[in-house]
Amino acid sequence: MMAKTILTLLALLLTAAPVQAQLPAAIDGEPLPTLAPMLERTVPAVVNVATRALVVEPVSPLFDDPFFRRFFDLPSRQRERIRQGLGSGVVVDARQGLILTNNHVIQRADEIVVTLHDGRRYDAEVIGADRETDIALIRIDAEGLQALPFADSDALRVGDFVVAIGNPFGLGQTVTSGIVSALGRSGLGIEGFEDFIQTDASINPGNSGGALVNLRGELVGINTAILARGGGNIGIGFAIPINMARQVQEHLITDGVVTRGQLGIAVQDLTPDLAQAFSLQVSSGAVVTRVEPGSPADRAGLRSGDVVLETGGRPVRNATDLRNRIGLLRVGTEVRLRILRNGREQSVVARIEAPQRQELDGASIDARLGGAQFARMLQHDGEPRIVISAVEPRSVAARAGLREGDVVLSINRREVSELEDIRAAAQAGRGGLLLNIQRGDGAFFLMLQ
Repeated sequence: MMAKTILTLLALLLTAAPVQAQLPAAIDGEPLPTLAPMLERTVPAVVNVATRALVVEPVSPLFDDPFFRRFFDLPSRQRERIRQGLGSGVVVDARQGLILTNNHVIQRADEIVVTLHDGRRYDAEVIGADRETDIALIRIDAEGLQALPFADSDALRVGDFVVAIGNPFGLGQTVTSGIVSALGRSGLGIEGFEDFIQTDASINPGNSGGALVNLRGELVGINTAILARGGGNIGIGFAIPINMARQVQEHLITDGVVTRGQLGIAVQDLTPDLAQAFSLQVSSGAVVTRVEPGSPADRAGLRSGDVVLETGGRPVRNATDLRNRIGLLRVGTEVRLRILRNGREQSVVARIEAPQRQELDGASIDARLGGAQFARMLQHDGEPRIVISAVEPRSVAARAGLREGDVVLSINRREVSELEDIRAAAQAGRGGLLLNIQRGDGAFFLMLQ
């Protein structure tokens, strides 16, 4: 009897249809939390961006020697290779086919191909790019696009949930979630204008230019960088606030470039020690440390020691906050500043003007600088710097390794911040020219013989 019962049970188990384990649709009458409905609406607006560029690489100077070239049958002194890149982008205008991405994703690309979520591929054209904020705007001619709505990134709070969407490591659309870890991050040396949203949502190589969205599926930022000491994600990623990106987008749509004006001041953070020294009861703002003579700030009546509390009715957190706001205003814009002077609040109005550029031809300084143009320009901190404003292709300066945008910190170990400093420093050398160059977030010495 027992054997018959066991055989019957085995037969029932073998013939029964398999039952799939499923999560319940609800627990205690409440639906399970899921991001799926929001992601179904937002993911199609995030695209993959692939780039190709022809790169010409210099090789050994021995290639210039006719003897070595003939004896060793050497090829041309320049070598060409194809550089490929992968990134992400966000459709922000479906009708016009406009896509926001990072400048470093498409920089110096000869070919840009956008792949949509449904697999369609399109060649893209560059509308404009801004290196200082690392924002670029590209366009594709496509039907049936889906754009993301904009959120107000100024309303973000630390602890808000966010989702990063992009194309990490070229894998295709990937979604990660986390929270806003910090706001207003700056001083990282990643970009000229920094006001980053920090998040622990995983942002990996290839996510650059992708979307950071809130739980409503609204765009709050453009993913741009990670802090990765070991080369991988450690939970510290940065995104450009969409309010900043939108301002840059408007410049690029209208002009193709961001034409920045200047106010003509140098500022620093209002620290507790400074607030005590100035007998101030405020804890945030930017202290004016220098006013450029003849600048818009000078004509508006700003003085060293003034504390800027507001611009355009919005409170100023610190010096970086003030520089970012002024740097995104168009030339000719009037800005109202609420300041604190000698314990009393007052308002001044200044008109943003185009920066005054004084230039000097490198060949007039030294033949080894031929082909380079040197300009005195105010940097983001309001201090004057000597910048290489142009380098002629295949010129002496170009062959020496100088590039447009390089900041010359010193010549022959003499600091230079005015054009007249360059000539005096160059003549102080004994034979060679030793230049200390700042390029991006790095610096190096360059010896010209």
